[in-house]
Amino acid sequence: MTIESDPSYPAHWEADVVLRDGGTARIRPITTEDAGRLVSFYEQVSDESKYYRFFAPYPRLSDRDVHRFTHHDYVDRVGLAATIGGEFIGTVRYDRIGADGRPASGPADEAEVAFLVQDAHQGRGVASALLEHIGAVARERGIRRFAAEVLPANTKMIKVFTDAGYQQKRSFEDGSVHLTLDLEPTAESLAVQRAREQRAEAHSVQRLLAPGSVAVVGVSRSGAGVGAAALRNLRDSGFHGHLYAVNEAVTRDLLDGVRAYRTIEAIGAPVDLAVIAVPADRVPDAVAACGEHGVQGLVVLSAGYGESGPAGLARQRELVRQVRSYGMRLIGPNAYGVINTAPEVELNASLTPAPMPTRGRIGLFTQSGAIGIALLSALLRRGEGLSSFVSAGNRADVSGNDILQYWYDDEATDVALLYLETLGNPRKFTRLARRTAAVKPVVVAKGGRHSPAGHVVPDTRLPEATVSALLRQAGVIRVDTVTELVDVGLLLAAQPLPAGPRIAILGNSESLGILTYDACLTQGLRPLAPLDLTTAAAPADFRAALTDALRSDDCDAVVVTAIPWVSEEAPADDLAGALREAVAEYPGKPVAVVHVELGELVEALSAVGGVPHPAPSRSWGPVADPAHRGPAGPLSAAGDSIPSYPAAERAVKAVAEAVRYGQWRRALADDDGRVPEYEDIDEAGAADRLAGLLADVDPGAVLALTDWDARELLAGYGIRVLPTLPAPSADAAVRAAGVLGYPVALKTTAPHLRHRADLGGVRLDLTNEAELRRSYEELTDALGKPAELQPVVQAMVARGVDTVVRSVIDPAAGAVLSFGLAGVASELLGDTAHRLVPATDRDAAGLIRSIRTAPLLFGWRGSDPVDTPALEELLLRLSRLVDDHPEVIGVSLEPVVVAAEGVSVLSATVRVAHPPARGDLGPRTLPSY
Repeated sequence: MTIESDPSYPAHWEADVVLRDGGTARIRPITTEDAGRLVSFYEQVSDESKYYRFFAPYPRLSDRDVHRFTHHDYVDRVGLAATIGGEFIGTVRYDRIGADGRPASGPADEAEVAFLVQDAHQGRGVASALLEHIGAVARERGIRRFAAEVLPANTKMIKVFTDAGYQQKRSFEDGSVHLTLDLEPTAESLAVQRAREQRAEAHSVQRLLAPGSVAVVGVSRSGAGVGAAALRNLRDSGFHGHLYAVNEAVTRDLLDGVRAYRTIEAIGAPVDLAVIAVPADRVPDAVAACGEHGVQGLVVLSAGYGESGPAGLARQRELVRQVRSYGMRLIGPNAYGVINTAPEVELNASLTPAPMPTRGRIGLFTQSGAIGIALLSALLRRGEGLSSFVSAGNRADVSGNDILQYWYDDEATDVALLYLETLGNPRKFTRLARRTAAVKPVVVAKGGRHSPAGHVVPDTRLPEATVSALLRQAGVIRVDTVTELVDVGLLLAAQPLPAGPRIAILGNSESLGILTYDACLTQGLRPLAPLDLTTAAAPADFRAALTDALRSDDCDAVVVTAIPWVSEEAPADDLAGALREAVAEYPGKPVAVVHVELGELVEALSAVGGVPHPAPSRSWGPVADPAHRGPAGPLSAAGDSIPSYPAAERAVKAVAEAVRYGQWRRALADDDGRVPEYEDIDEAGAADRLAGLLADVDPGAVLALTDWDARELLAGYGIRVLPTLPAPSADAAVRAAGVLGYPVALKTTAPHLRHRADLGGVRLDLTNEAELRRSYEELTDALGKPAELQPVVQAMVARGVDTVVRSVIDPAAGAVLSFGLAGVASELLGDTAHRLVPATDRDAAGLIRSIRTAPLLFGWRGSDPVDTPALEELLLRLSRLVDDHPEVIGVSLEPVVVAAEGVSVLSATVRVAHPPARGDLGPRTLPSY
């Protein structure tokens, strides 16, 4: 059913979700057209499940039942279904009830809820997903509580309710368990929801990276083409599962030594992963065949989709719809493929030819196949292996967010490297990145910073430096190039985190040592004076100097510089061995090597140069102990691999990023901050107000609220905007002052004069009628007629520091909270600081202290300090408003006068719009297509 066939149909309730086992299902409202599906679904439910649902034997649904369960008003009676392949696998419904338990309409705010899940799909998390979505629907319709009657023996359903994290009451009445759930989200319910999201999405990626069987669809008989290349790479990688080739014209049993079939159905055995390499116009048939065969996931190498223009984008959206209708997940289209080096899998379902990357500690995700090739080559040249690799192409379904979910608790991955052109859902990305960065480094190189005309990557509204700073607040190590991505990843994968910024420098070249020293200062590090070992230094001298530095309490990291010897008596292997012996003896500090024309040293220092062996999980340990190394990785017998760099600037940049990340980890361990609760916040009232304001606003349109509506919305979050009264004439100004009380301010509100006190549009401290009339006359004589100036009168507030508080939704960073001083400081000099939303109390305190003009708030040159705790509270309240309501896309409070006691918001503008189809609030859902 569509909105066109039934205008009341709530299409925005439709959502794709990942279930507990990694498969997908579609949740949508039940309609009058679902009668046949409902009957078929009910026939497949066991008698026991039917008994649990209806408290009596109920073998079949009557016509009256079918009518009741498929006809809803989507307000007081709602039904949702979870579907796979268009067929129901689970249902949930609510009926609004009054205090007497009988059917009711609003304002009654309680509803009875009941579930039924097909037995074959129980245990997959279907009921939990349905509860999240029906709960969100109920809140939207003004329902605050669910009531449910459950038989005591139905322990699975009782667990669904009790594990949801909502506040609840439980009693035993008339032989059944009576449960009442308060639907107001709690910290516990949100934590439960996000933990389920992480497990489900991680499992869905695991099914793609660790399949038990793989079929390549589209293998040419000649051995040429993408499909044949993918098959050879799978075969040559030593994949441990079953491998099949599919070609509709095959006439022999084997292709490239692999069992071949004309269709995937003919395989006659389960297929977990299908690699599709057929022309775009034949992909739908291949997907349908895979779905009917029960394939769990797809890697679509085929091009001709979103990268090729509007027609290709439409084809891509239809591909995602089709894939998800079968409960599958998709990497691609236009993908380069996936690699998993785990010894029990050894999967190379990509276009990367043999040899496959060795096993290592780095996980790598790219959107671009070309960048993926470059990164794989760079890691191979420098002797570093991978745990897993995903090049997602057009990223139509599986994205970097999904891979972060997988890497979060993947014991084989210690460092996450991502090349991204867009963040997709920036709120979710920063949330996942922050959580992942708390346990392992997340390094991101982001393309599309300056998008050319016509390029598919959208520009950001915030300056690039600001976006980088915001990502760093989430713990993300943001680098500018793919070279830096590799440089930083190598150091983090092989070395411990530095405990501070003090850097020891030693080597056999004074000039190279000075360059390294200068590079450290440029990166904000604290280098010690370089130790020049002279060109006569032997490997033993390097070892002794490095040993001294590593056991010294005066430094936190060491950079070793090396140039070639004149003689041949000190080969690179000897120097590498000496350095590795020192590191093995004192393993608590990171070491990086800068070399000049010593290519052999790179290999000798890497894992490839030693005797590699499998890498067990590496723990970064407690954040309070940044020097913790964890278990040994793919090392030679002499010790850990030591990253080497051909330029001092590159080595120091990598060390500096490790220093900053270590500082972030320690700060996180000391005080992660909290998002405070305020008892006077009316979240439900604000939601109702926003719904009313947006009722007649078209999707995609932006509504600028009137002053009154803005004040009312902000008041619901405890933000009081000082009222103003219009003054279209001098007499009106006098009457307004009589209402507000002297002293007053007279100011213009015309857009071209707003907040421009320098143009004379503001007159302050008017203490009586004569002063007010004189100022009114001066204002209109100088700047224009009252109709142009739109003057207003406002009561005076205590003098203080004028500041600006803003929040905006940025496409590259998500919801952002900003602060600066009003006037020249922020407008001309750009002295504005930013934090991600939701801001914690720690974020708010840091925000006001991070601008260069912050001393003006704290008693600069003998002035009185202002009420910074009140300012921090204002910031936190605004952050809560924007975080709670994605409809709020922009807020500007200007000026905010911060006095010795209290803050006064003199003016506010608010912009709202319908929230995006996908966000990071509400029930978990996959990105829409």
